[in-house]
Amino acid sequence: MDFNLSFRALQKLAKDFPKSNTAIKIAVLGNHTTTFFCKAIENQLILAGFNPDIFEADFDQIDITLIDGTSKLYDFNPEVIIIFESTLKIKDDFYALKSNESRAQFHNDLANKAKNRIAFLNKNNSSAKIIYASYELLDDELYGNLFSKVPHSFYNQLWKTNTALINISENENNFYVFDINKHIKNLDTYRDWPAYINSDLHYTIDTFAHFSYHMALFIKALKGSFKKCLIIDLDNTTWGGIIGDDGIDKIQIGNLGIGKAFTKLQKWIKELKERGIIIAVCSKNTEEVAKEPFIKHSEMVLKLEDISIFVANWNNKADNIRYIQEVLNIGFDSMVFIDDNPAERDIVKQSLPLVTVPNLPEDPALYLPYLTDLNLFETASFSSNDKDRTLQYQQEAERKKLITSVTNMDDYLKSLEMIGEMENFNSEDVSRIAQLTQRSNQFNLRTKRYTDEDIIHFMNSENHVTYSIKLKDKFGDYGLISVIILEKTDANTFFIDTWIMSCRVLKRGVEYFAMNQIVEQLLHVNASSLIGEYLETPKNKLVSDLLDKLSFTKTNEFKYKTELKEFNNFKHFISCKNI
Repeated sequence: MDFNLSFRALQKLAKDFPKSNTAIKIAVLGNHTTTFFCKAIENQLILAGFNPDIFEADFDQIDITLIDGTSKLYDFNPEVIIIFESTLKIKDDFYALKSNESRAQFHNDLANKAKNRIAFLNKNNSSAKIIYASYELLDDELYGNLFSKVPHSFYNQLWKTNTALINISENENNFYVFDINKHIKNLDTYRDWPAYINSDLHYTIDTFAHFSYHMALFIKALKGSFKKCLIIDLDNTTWGGIIGDDGIDKIQIGNLGIGKAFTKLQKWIKELKERGIIIAVCSKNTEEVAKEPFIKHSEMVLKLEDISIFVANWNNKADNIRYIQEVLNIGFDSMVFIDDNPAERDIVKQSLPLVTVPNLPEDPALYLPYLTDLNLFETASFSSNDKDRTLQYQQEAERKKLITSVTNMDDYLKSLEMIGEMENFNSEDVSRIAQLTQRSNQFNLRTKRYTDEDIIHFMNSENHVTYSIKLKDKFGDYGLISVIILEKTDANTFFIDTWIMSCRVLKRGVEYFAMNQIVEQLLHVNASSLIGEYLETPKNKLVSDLLDKLSFTKTNEFKYKTELKEFNNFKHFISCKNI
C-alpha cells in the first residue's frame, strides 16, 4: 500500500495484484457521489490482502437506507459501514435554516443524526463497525477569525460537530471517527471546483485514493492486522553521526541544529512505546559502544528501558531482524524498520519483503513528518496494559537466553517456575480481553472479533462460560495472555466459541494447563461433551492441529468433539492458581 498513489496508478496496480481469499464486506453511504471512493477503497483493500465486496448506497439516501430494515444494506450484511458526508452538501442544509438560533444548534442536529443512525443499525441487528467521516472544516469566511465568538457561524458549527462526533465515539464501541481534515492538510489540491459544479464530484479522484489508503489501514487494524514493532537503526537515524567514530560528545542530538530533528524523532518513538508499540534496535555496531549514548548522553530521550530487544553486532541486518522476530514471535508484516542507509534498506526489503521499510528522506529534518504522514501505526484498540509491553519483551529476551543453557524442553519449562491463574471474566479485564480478540491472529481457533460490549454480554450470559488466563514466571508477569469462551448448546454440551492466546507464551504448555482446568470445571456442572471448531484463515494455521493435540476427534470438515469422562489430564509445568 502506498499513500502517494494516484487513483489511476492504484487502479492499475490492484488490477494485477494476486487475489486473496480473505473476504470482507464494506458498505459506503454518502450524501454525494461516492463511486470513485468506492472503487479506490476496493483497490486499496485488494493491495492490503483482502478480497473486498463493496456495497454503495443510492445517492444521498443515508437515512432511508438505514431506517428501512428490508433495504439491500441489511441483506448485504457488511462488516464495516463507512458514512461519508460532504461538508459542501451540509453547508446547503445549514443556510436553509432561517434563524441564527437554529443555526447555532446545527451541530446538535448533526450529532443527533449520527446517534439516530447508530440506533437504526442496532434496531436492525447490524453488528457492523461504523466509520464516520468527520466534517471538512470548510470556512465560508463570513466572520473570519471572529468565528469562535459567533455561535451561528458555519465554521463554528463544524468545529462543534466534529467535537460532538468524538464524544459519541468515546461512548459507542462500534463507532469510529475518520478525520478528513488530517488527511487533506498535506494535499496541494483536493477539490476540482469545475468538477464539483458540473458533476457533483466533491473531491478529486486522487483525493479519494488518498482517503482510501488511510481508510484501508484502519479497516486492516479493525480486522486485527496492524504494525506492532518499530525496529530502529542508530547511527544517522536515531542520532546524527557515527557513535563509533565521532564519540559520545560529537553525535548530533538535543535542541541545537540538526540534532533537534533526531530529538523530535526520538520523542515520537518514545510516545509509540508508551502506546504499546514494541521498540527494537538493529545496528551494525559493537553492543557496548551502541548502548553508550542510551546510558551516558544527557540529551537522549530514548533510554535502554524503552528498548525491548537491543541487537548491535556486525551481522547482516536481515538476519538480525529474523532474530528479533523469533524473540517477539510476531509476523514480519507487523514490523517496521527504519534506517537512513538505502543499501541496508534494500537488503531487508529483498530478504524480508513482508517487513515495511520506509524510504527515509535524505534530510533528517524530514524524517518525522515523512513517517507520521505514512500513518504506519494505525490501531483499532488501546488498553492500559499496552504500556507494559516493553518490559514483557525484555523479559522474553532473558528467557531466550535461558533456553540455551538447558539440555531439554522439560528442564527449560521447569526452570521458568511458571504460575498460571485461570478465572472467569471480570470487569477490570474487559478492555484487555476485547483487545486480544481483535488482535490475535495466529493462536485463534475461529477468529471472532469482539468489542467491550460483547465481552460484557458473555460475562452476564447464562449460556456462556468464560475464562481468562494470566501467567507469570521467575522473569516477570506476562499478564492476561489467553481467552476462552464456551457456549452451552444443550444441557450436557458446550461449544468452544473462542480460544485465543498471545503468541508470547507459545510452547509454554498453556493450552494443556487450560484444557485440564476446563474439563474439571465442566465435569463439575455435569457436562459430558465439548465441541470444538477450527476455521482456517491465512494467519491461524498455527492452531490447525490444536484440537487433535487436545484429544478431540474430528466429526466433519470443521468440527471436533471430545467426551469429557474419557479425558486424561495433560502433563505441563504450570503451577495452578485455580478459579
